[in-house]
Amino acid sequence: MSIETTIKEQKPPPSKDDEMAPPWMVWGLAAVVVALLFAWGPGYISHLLVMLGIYLLLAYSLNFVTGFGGLIVFCHATFYGIGAYAYALTRLRAGAPGSQVTEMLWAGDWGYLPAVAAAGVAAAVLAGLIGWVSLRFRSDYFIFATLGFQMIVFVVLYNWVKLARGPFGIYGIPRPQVFGWVVREPWQYVLLGGLFLLVLLPWLFRLYRSPFGLALQAMREDERAARAMGVNTNALALRAMIVAGGVAGVAGALYAGYVTYIDPTSFSLRESIFLVTLLMLGGGGNVKGPLVGAVVMLTLPEALRFVGLPDAVAANVREIIYGAMLAALMYWRPQGLAGTTLIRT
Repeated sequence: MSIETTIKEQKPPPSKDDEMAPPWMVWGLAAVVVALLFAWGPGYISHLLVMLGIYLLLAYSLNFVTGFGGLIVFCHATFYGIGAYAYALTRLRAGAPGSQVTEMLWAGDWGYLPAVAAAGVAAAVLAGLIGWVSLRFRSDYFIFATLGFQMIVFVVLYNWVKLARGPFGIYGIPRPQVFGWVVREPWQYVLLGGLFLLVLLPWLFRLYRSPFGLALQAMREDERAARAMGVNTNALALRAMIVAGGVAGVAGALYAGYVTYIDPTSFSLRESIFLVTLLMLGGGGNVKGPLVGAVVMLTLPEALRFVGLPDAVAANVREIIYGAMLAALMYWRPQGLAGTTLIRT
């Protein structure tokens, strides 16, 4: 019997992670199903799928820092918003007729893919700067530092009229155009968003299981022990924030290209709290949690549409349900619906 055969016979039984299908296969199958079911489907369903794809990118990127790194970040909507604004500014055509562009400091008239790349880079750079300052703190102080930066960026976007048009927002953002394909219909946005998910999510899943991801988990469980083992936790957390910020920036570019109008209120502290709630509801530190959280948090408001509540109270009822769900989870399942790790400060 050869040595190779002996090694194969002595291999341990496969774990659950080994038995799972590769991420590219799962998401590829999902993209095919979506294309077949909703290519001619109603615009309402397609809209929900587009927003689900955007929030999946936001949830999985936040999961990298909060779920695996144990750092609760309350400025993730800042990276999301900077990506959207960077995309809008690089896509608008300089010298175009109308008062909007003539009043602005700069408009790039870039192609779609370069503008998306610029959105990701801009958000990643901002995440690096915020992380460089905020990571000097830990625990609750880190949370308050990120919350402070969220408020600072929101105020800057709201008041810098010459660059971001302040409270007026930026309208008329050009539709995505990829190799001559102009994306106009909602089902086309579903396919475009699916392509981005096929590229970015398997990459994030690979990072989750890489030595980088394992070092993040070690930092989450016991930062002092990780440092004792030679892990530079500050540099590790900073790189994680840069990765998460870059993916959130791409999500912002997708959002801006889809709605064609953005303003600072779409990227406020409320949105950051929503994203953290989404992750804690689904559960962090694994692959299933962000998916469950995104599906629940996006479908719950739509389900209330069919209850027949008056418009005047529907929003308040939704907030009450959110609060009740979180309170119940904190008592019965603090790690989230599909989580395996308790996110704590």
